[in-house]
Amino acid sequence: MDGRGRIEWGVRLLRSWHLAVLRFAITRENADRLGLLALANEIDRLGRSHGNGMDFDFFRRTSTELCDAILRPDMPGAGTLLRQYLARIEDARLKRAFAAVIEVDQPEQASKSRRSRAYGAMWRWRGLPLRQNLER
Repeated sequence: MDGRGRIEWGVRLLRSWHLAVLRFAITRENADRLGLLALANEIDRLGRSHGNGMDFDFFRRTSTELCDAILRPDMPGAGTLLRQYLARIEDARLKRAFAAVIEVDQPEQASKSRRSRAYGAMWRWRGLPLRQNLER
Protein backbone atom coordinates (compact mmCIF):
# COMPACT_ATOMS: atom_id res chain seq x y z
CA MET A 1 0.00 0.00 0.00
CA ASP A 2 1.45 3.40 -0.96
CA GLY A 3 1.67 6.38 1.39
CA ARG A 4 -1.53 8.00 0.18
CA GLY A 5 -3.45 4.75 0.46
CA ARG A 6 -2.24 4.30 4.04
CA ILE A 7 -3.35 7.79 4.97
CA GLU A 8 -6.81 7.29 3.44
CA TRP A 9 -7.08 3.92 5.17
CA GLY A 10 -6.09 5.52 8.48
CA VAL A 11 -8.66 8.29 8.01
CA ARG A 12 -11.39 5.69 7.36
CA LEU A 13 -10.31 3.72 10.43
CA LEU A 14 -10.41 6.84 12.62
CA ARG A 15 -13.85 7.72 11.22
CA SER A 16 -15.05 4.20 12.06
CA TRP A 17 -13.86 4.71 15.62
CA HIS A 18 -15.69 8.05 15.88
CA LEU A 19 -18.84 6.42 14.51
CA ALA A 20 -18.52 3.59 17.03
CA VAL A 21 -18.27 6.16 19.85
CA LEU A 22 -21.36 7.92 18.47
CA ARG A 23 -23.25 4.65 18.18
CA PHE A 24 -22.52 3.80 21.82
CA ALA A 25 -23.51 7.32 22.90
CA ILE A 26 -26.86 6.87 21.15
CA THR A 27 -27.71 3.33 22.24
CA ARG A 28 -25.70 2.96 25.47
CA GLU A 29 -25.92 -0.78 24.94
CA ASN A 30 -23.21 -3.15 26.11
CA ALA A 31 -22.91 -4.73 22.65
CA ASP A 32 -22.03 -1.35 21.15
CA ARG A 33 -19.57 -0.67 23.97
CA LEU A 34 -17.88 -4.00 23.29
CA GLY A 35 -17.78 -3.24 19.56
CA LEU A 36 -16.16 0.12 20.27
CA LEU A 37 -13.56 -1.46 22.57
CA ALA A 38 -12.80 -4.18 20.02
CA LEU A 39 -12.19 -1.54 17.35
CA ALA A 40 -10.06 0.48 19.78
CA ASN A 41 -7.97 -2.61 20.57
CA GLU A 42 -7.48 -3.24 16.86
CA ILE A 43 -6.31 0.34 16.25
CA ASP A 44 -3.97 0.16 19.24
CA ARG A 45 -2.57 -3.15 17.99
CA LEU A 46 -1.78 -1.47 14.66
CA GLY A 47 -0.07 1.36 16.57
CA ARG A 48 2.10 -1.13 18.43
CA SER A 49 3.31 -2.67 15.19
CA HIS A 50 4.61 0.73 14.04
CA GLY A 51 6.09 1.75 17.40
CA ASN A 52 9.16 0.76 19.27
CA GLY A 53 7.58 -2.05 21.28
CA MET A 54 5.92 0.21 23.83
CA ASP A 55 2.35 -0.57 24.80
CA PHE A 56 0.16 1.72 22.68
CA ASP A 57 -3.25 2.01 24.36
CA PHE A 58 -4.56 5.46 23.46
CA PHE A 59 -7.75 4.34 21.71
CA ARG A 60 -8.62 1.66 24.25
CA ARG A 61 -8.01 4.00 27.19
CA THR A 62 -9.86 6.89 25.55
CA SER A 63 -12.77 4.65 24.57
CA THR A 64 -13.10 3.36 28.12
CA GLU A 65 -13.03 6.89 29.52
CA LEU A 66 -15.60 8.09 26.97
CA CYS A 67 -17.92 5.18 27.72
CA ASP A 68 -17.74 5.94 31.44
CA ALA A 69 -18.39 9.64 30.83
CA ILE A 70 -21.34 8.87 28.54
CA LEU A 71 -22.89 6.46 31.02
CA ARG A 72 -22.28 8.73 34.04
CA PRO A 73 -22.34 12.34 32.82
CA ASP A 74 -22.60 13.59 36.44
CA MET A 75 -19.23 11.98 37.26
CA PRO A 76 -16.52 14.58 38.05
CA GLY A 77 -14.68 15.50 34.88
CA ALA A 78 -17.13 13.74 32.55
CA GLY A 79 -18.39 16.93 30.93
CA THR A 80 -14.87 18.20 30.37
CA LEU A 81 -13.78 14.91 28.83
CA LEU A 82 -16.77 14.83 26.48
CA ARG A 83 -16.23 18.43 25.38
CA GLN A 84 -12.52 17.74 24.76
CA TYR A 85 -13.41 14.73 22.65
CA LEU A 86 -16.00 16.79 20.79
CA ALA A 87 -13.36 19.43 20.01
CA ARG A 88 -11.14 16.75 18.40
CA ILE A 89 -13.80 15.65 15.91
CA GLU A 90 -13.06 17.28 12.56
CA ASP A 91 -16.14 16.14 10.61
CA ALA A 92 -18.79 18.84 11.14
CA ARG A 93 -21.78 16.47 10.76
CA LEU A 94 -20.31 13.95 13.15
CA LYS A 95 -19.50 16.74 15.60
CA ARG A 96 -23.07 18.07 15.50
CA ALA A 97 -24.51 14.59 15.95
CA PHE A 98 -22.31 13.82 18.94
CA ALA A 99 -23.02 17.23 20.49
CA ALA A 100 -26.75 16.58 20.17
CA VAL A 101 -26.46 13.13 21.74
CA ILE A 102 -24.49 14.34 24.75
CA GLU A 103 -26.65 17.48 24.88
CA VAL A 104 -23.85 20.02 24.61
CA ASP A 105 -24.54 23.35 22.97
CA GLN A 106 -22.02 24.29 20.35
CA PRO A 107 -21.26 27.86 19.40
CA GLU A 108 -22.78 28.56 16.03
CA GLN A 109 -20.16 29.46 13.48
CA ALA A 110 -21.25 31.33 10.41
CA SER A 111 -19.98 29.47 7.41
CA LYS A 112 -18.60 31.25 4.41
CA SER A 113 -21.36 29.89 2.19
CA ARG A 114 -24.07 31.11 4.57
CA ARG A 115 -22.60 34.62 4.53
CA SER A 116 -22.28 34.65 0.77
CA ARG A 117 -25.89 33.45 0.38
CA ALA A 118 -27.09 36.27 2.62
CA TYR A 119 -25.07 38.79 0.61
CA GLY A 120 -26.45 37.37 -2.63
CA ALA A 121 -30.01 37.55 -1.32
CA MET A 122 -29.54 41.22 -0.53
CA TRP A 123 -28.71 41.97 -4.18
CA ARG A 124 -31.50 39.80 -5.50
CA TRP A 125 -34.13 42.35 -4.39
CA ARG A 126 -32.19 45.42 -5.49
CA GLY A 127 -34.27 47.85 -7.53
CA LEU A 128 -37.64 46.48 -6.43
CA PRO A 129 -40.01 48.86 -4.63
CA LEU A 130 -40.23 48.55 -0.85
CA ARG A 131 -43.29 46.80 0.54
CA GLN A 132 -44.42 49.96 2.36
CA ASN A 133 -44.53 51.80 -0.96
CA LEU A 134 -46.79 49.13 -2.48
CA GLU A 135 -49.45 49.39 0.22
CA ARG A 136 -50.22 53.05 -0.50
